[in-house]
Amino acid sequence: MTRPNILVLIPARMASTRLPGKPLLDIAGQPMIVQVLRRAEEAAIGRVAVATDTPEIAAAVTAAGGEVVMTKPDHPSGSDRIYEAMCKLDPGGEAKIVVNLQGDFPTIDPQSISDVLPPLDDPAVDIATLAAQIHTEEESLNPNVVKAVGSPLGGRRMRALYFTRATAPHGDGPRYHHIGLYAYRRAALERFVRLPPSPLEQQEKLEQLRALEAGMRIDVMVVDAVPRGVDTPADLETARRLLSQT
Repeated sequence: MTRPNILVLIPARMASTRLPGKPLLDIAGQPMIVQVLRRAEEAAIGRVAVATDTPEIAAAVTAAGGEVVMTKPDHPSGSDRIYEAMCKLDPGGEAKIVVNLQGDFPTIDPQSISDVLPPLDDPAVDIATLAAQIHTEEESLNPNVVKAVGSPLGGRRMRALYFTRATAPHGDGPRYHHIGLYAYRRAALERFVRLPPSPLEQQEKLEQLRALEAGMRIDVMVVDAVPRGVDTPADLETARRLLSQT
């Protein structure tokens, strides 16, 4: 059920060098950004909007009946972009939770978008995110696969201790592939974007480490599968094949 205190924001811009014009590439008859918009709408957890600095993206979303907010072109990260979008869309502060959904997840399961919310039922949690268990050595060793290292809390939830591109933790036992979807308490997002980049964030090139280094709590929900991001022509063809079957 859609909740009025939740805002789902999808940052999108024309920054990809490997796939020029990525947000507007056709997947099963719709631009990719519209496919992501549809997954967010299907999750039905809150108001959905695309945050962009590109008029062409805005036009595609508007043509599909979606909501758009225009943001500045010089944001250093998607978190900064969604913070500006939140302030513009909800200046009165009605939204208490802001979900940051990447604009290149056209095949994400809408249930996974919903699954990021339960940790925020705990008032001690500032930010919630997702991960899926790793099942191959290739995935464990790949530095492009970010690993979430956490302490189990029961069920499918962990308290995040660290995120890394290294193969971690060492030894026997599960490892988890971090999924870049976040749900922030409004106050946590406001604090986060005001923090300077942290040493481990800069070393690992992982923005979420800024929050951990500042003492913020991130909890992780474990889901069944990693959504396929679209970064290469091969990824694009996979997404086209998957969504043409639905």
